Amino acid sequence: MRAETETMVQEIKQSLELLRRHLDYASAIRRLSELNSLAEDPALWTNPDNAQAIMRERTRLEGGIGTIDKLERELADSVELIEMAEAEGDDGVIAEAEATLLALHRNAGEAEFQTLLSGEADANDCFLEVHAGAGGTEAQDWAQMLLRMYVRWAEHRHYKVEWIEESPGEEAGLKSATVRIKGENAYGWMKTEAGVHRLVRISPYDSNARRHTSFASVWVYPVVDDKIDIQVEEKDVRIDTYRASGAGGQHINKTDSAVRITHIPSGIVVQCQSDRSQHKNRASAWSMLRARLYEAELQRREAEAHALHEAKTDIGWGHQIRSYVLQPYQMVKDLRTGTETSNTQAVLDGDLDAFMQASLAARVKGGAGAEIKDLD
Repeated sequence: MRAETETMVQEIKQSLELLRRHLDYASAIRRLSELNSLAEDPALWTNPDNAQAIMRERTRLEGGIGTIDKLERELADSVELIEMAEAEGDDGVIAEAEATLLALHRNAGEAEFQTLLSGEADANDCFLEVHAGAGGTEAQDWAQMLLRMYVRWAEHRHYKVEWIEESPGEEAGLKSATVRIKGENAYGWMKTEAGVHRLVRISPYDSNARRHTSFASVWVYPVVDDKIDIQVEEKDVRIDTYRASGAGGQHINKTDSAVRITHIPSGIVVQCQSDRSQHKNRASAWSMLRARLYEAELQRREAEAHALHEAKTDIGWGHQIRSYVLQPYQMVKDLRTGTETSNTQAVLDGDLDAFMQASLAARVKGGAGAEIKDLD
């Protein structure tokens, strides 16, 4: 077998091993047998909600097991065919089998990648918050650049972006902003972006053209749907109303329609000013609060499962996940995975998939807890 073909076979085997671990193949086989027995019970549909949950789990396990079995069978058949063809010196059959193996390699890679987006809330829409760090106008401009980057990324994927709240900077940029990104797996992708982002550039706001370092933080949390029950006691929250900010003019809001909700036990604060109706802003803010609390619970579970913690502390040195260096050289580097590129403009225009995929893969393969080091 040619060296290139042997390498491809080994990569397919690695993908299959990851798929088996992710599914917990042996446990999945046992659980599927249990579900099949439950599905045959005529009394199952006396509780429709429970029955639907069982059938969804059954379908998921059947799909996962079936994919692994099919890939393993096709791999064994292709390898056997190549070995037989090599023994007989049949180059035509070898070429045909290698083409089949190449398609199998592609399918195994796609199946592996789908495991990266199989978290509890990965399929949901998400809220994205961007907050400027210390540094005044320079940091606020960086926050606006980050928000633009994520909006462009969402547009590339044909996701919809809905503005929830925006607090403009004194001279330029943003102090903070919140948007909702709507689309399949929006949270699954965007959860990798939570953390502090560092920019190094010649500041357009410095008359002496000096190099500045700025920071902005990104928080991402899933939109909670009706299937996820998050209870919030009203006694645990404080609700404030205020006048929505804006650029002025005839459309400026002249009533206290904006709503801010503070969850006292956790210290989580959400706010919404996207609508002129205080009632609608209040409903949106409650939805955001439930989403933030749910995201906090997901983070707690992940920390326990992987002995990780995802720092959302100071917006500054030592806490960043990615550096964007525009001067004296061009480079964007993710400090968790080592993924980097010199095409900084493409990244700032929303080309983020390589960074997101690497971070998702690190989570699955146990690398998400790697130490975050500074970029000089």
